[in-house]
Amino acid sequence: MLKRIKILIIVGARPNFIKVAPLFEEFKKHKKIEPILVHTGQHYDYEMSKVFFQELEIPKPNYNLNIGSGMHGEQTGRIMMAIEKVYIKENPDLVVAVGDVNSALAGALVATKLHIPVAHIEAGNRMFNMKMPEEINRVLVDRISNLNFCVTKSSVGNLAKEGIKRGVYFTGDTMLDAFLHLSASVKKNEKSLLKKYSLECKKYILLTLHRPANVDDSGKLKEILQAVIKAEENIIFPVHPRTKKQINKITNDLKNLKNFSNIKLIKPVAYTEMVILEKNAKKICTDSGGVQKEAYWLKIPCITLLESQGWPELHDDGWNLLVGTNFAKIRDGIKKFNPQKKQKKHFGDGDASRKIIRILKRYFMIYD
Repeated sequence: MLKRIKILIIVGARPNFIKVAPLFEEFKKHKKIEPILVHTGQHYDYEMSKVFFQELEIPKPNYNLNIGSGMHGEQTGRIMMAIEKVYIKENPDLVVAVGDVNSALAGALVATKLHIPVAHIEAGNRMFNMKMPEEINRVLVDRISNLNFCVTKSSVGNLAKEGIKRGVYFTGDTMLDAFLHLSASVKKNEKSLLKKYSLECKKYILLTLHRPANVDDSGKLKEILQAVIKAEENIIFPVHPRTKKQINKITNDLKNLKNFSNIKLIKPVAYTEMVILEKNAKKICTDSGGVQKEAYWLKIPCITLLESQGWPELHDDGWNLLVGTNFAKIRDGIKKFNPQKKQKKHFGDGDASRKIIRILKRYFMIYD
């Protein structure tokens, strides 16, 4: 009798939770696959992130490493030390690294050194900026992965240019799977959430900021905040913990920023709540790759606060405006950017998880 295949999935940050949720729904259908979930606690320990697991119906992690924050080298090293023990104990048949966070790189490196095959979800995404820690992680994880699952065809092309052609698959985006699954919950909670924050549909701008290149540089952070305030629109701003620390440094007190009547700072919100805020926004200003995609699926104009574009399809279709941290470009984008073009299915049809499981079954020669 064929033994169950152990597939160990590594998550460590909020975007990872969203990307793996549909996979676990699919795993339920396949008795010959045993999923093992490891939460590194890179950005949130399990207790802090439990709401996302409950909301997305992700099973409780088999392992909580509780690594926490730290310098990139320190954090990556601590994850590697902790996860190596898990691998030796569990002896998985495959390790799945997700996205571009340090947890993905640490998990993939240790697995490779122990001769455990690696699969990378969201492979091939490139911003062509090696000063970004996320870009370094992406490039390295793709290079050592046995299976690379790409969310767009351009990602497949990026890997081909780097000489990576074997084990590369265009599957579509598991984030789209999760996004579509959430639609009923969004409709149910929409009115109450807008009322909670005193918001009117299409009468506010949603702002999100978390990239180190933006929030760790006080000059850039000030430029962004001043630009959105001067745009003279109502702004709602769920403040990432990393960003809050930096805002405190440049204002000494969040009250200084709250005095501006058109900007409302709130705590980070759950996934359903975030999608509701996105759906009802007039426009979105963000440095998040995931938020850019969700804005596109919701047909909301998106102003990207980065110097390079990770999803060129969104820019090429005219729904994404790349402005960096330039004051005038941000302000003018908020005032004038109004795309009208039709969206395309760059990210698949919402069945990426099913395709990934099908590929994994072929890889391990599992036949039902």
